[in-house]
Amino acid sequence: MQVFKFGGASVKDADAVKNVAEILKKFAGQETIVVVSAMGKVTNGLEELVNAYFNKEGNAESFLQKIKDYHTIILNSLFPNKDHVVYNDIENSFVEINWIIEEEPITNYNQVYDQIVSMGELISTKIISAYLTEVGIKNKWVDARGIIQTDNTYREGKVNYELSEKLINEQFLPTISQNKIVVTQGFIGGTSENFTTTLGREGSDYTAALLAYFVNAESVTIWKDVPGVLNADPKWFKNTKKIDELTYHDAIEFTYYGASVIHPKTIKPLQNKNIPLFVKSFLSPAEKGTLISNSDKRFPIASYIFKINQMLISIQPKDFSFIDEDNLSLIFDEFSRYGVKIHLMQNSAISFSVCIDEDPAKTEPLIIELQQQFKVLYNSGLELLTIRNYDQQTIEKLTENKTILMEQRSRNTLQMVLSNN
Repeated sequence: MQVFKFGGASVKDADAVKNVAEILKKFAGQETIVVVSAMGKVTNGLEELVNAYFNKEGNAESFLQKIKDYHTIILNSLFPNKDHVVYNDIENSFVEINWIIEEEPITNYNQVYDQIVSMGELISTKIISAYLTEVGIKNKWVDARGIIQTDNTYREGKVNYELSEKLINEQFLPTISQNKIVVTQGFIGGTSENFTTTLGREGSDYTAALLAYFVNAESVTIWKDVPGVLNADPKWFKNTKKIDELTYHDAIEFTYYGASVIHPKTIKPLQNKNIPLFVKSFLSPAEKGTLISNSDKRFPIASYIFKINQMLISIQPKDFSFIDEDNLSLIFDEFSRYGVKIHLMQNSAISFSVCIDEDPAKTEPLIIELQQQFKVLYNSGLELLTIRNYDQQTIEKLTENKTILMEQRSRNTLQMVLSNN
């Protein structure tokens, strides 16, 4: 049994969907779990819709119509027969969103976010499954919310491993056995109260790893628009190099520091059961890609990880006392409570500084809470650069015309918080 994960770029339009079908044709008759993300940039569009609805930042209905029009173009190309059942199925999904935004919000932002943004994956998988059936590829659509069970931590659902494994063994495995190819959603789960949760932005990779772990899959393949894991993001850096093999250890560090090619939580479930992970190009499926496995082969080439929209927060006791264990305990409790992840931290005698993602829904209430007990200073619109296997020439080149606000070095890794001059 194998697990395939197709991200938004791999299903961004009708031609991309047809390409996915061509890839899956090669595996007809093999037990394959197909995990699919929302199409193209739909998650971004749904986030704009949520902000328009919850924070009154624009017209929610117009954002919804734009998303509907995008999917309609894809549907019209894939299913010329307008009486096809998929049209009604997708319309019902949009009706569910309409029902939410017709009323004033009655829950918190994070819960509203999950109920709306999760629809991207549900819609994309319904279209993919219907098209596979249309071209003669037998498959079964499965709602991931019924098998991936989480707590009520919206936007960062914590998976109930024991219950999820039980549901997968009882319900999911027989479905795979009967249908061979099963299509389900990445990124989303469900609670015991039947609310939808999400597993963290870009969490479809994590879903694929969880399912592989629970079913003891032979391998996981993440299909990307790049030839494998590169030493830098080609959006930011030229002359990138593909890394043919990575150890689990290197991959975990690579994702921890912010490499977007794989979700940070993906590797550990696979490492626990020694399940190999392949990162391959859906544009050139015959190419080798990158293998991540239990190997001793460390990669020595320099790699660069670049994160934008960062904040640097400096926290100081109001009474000018030291930053001690009690203060740090209070600070970490607040970061945990608001679900804010720390990418880089540094402390002195009287100050504790952290670099985090700029996410107003989380960071604004966090700062207000911290200001009750501490003096809080912060800068926004920053960049976080991580260099593995660095040298001085590379540092000087990448920091040209930048101001270094915070820096941290280890033997192999350098991290810097930067602002534009």
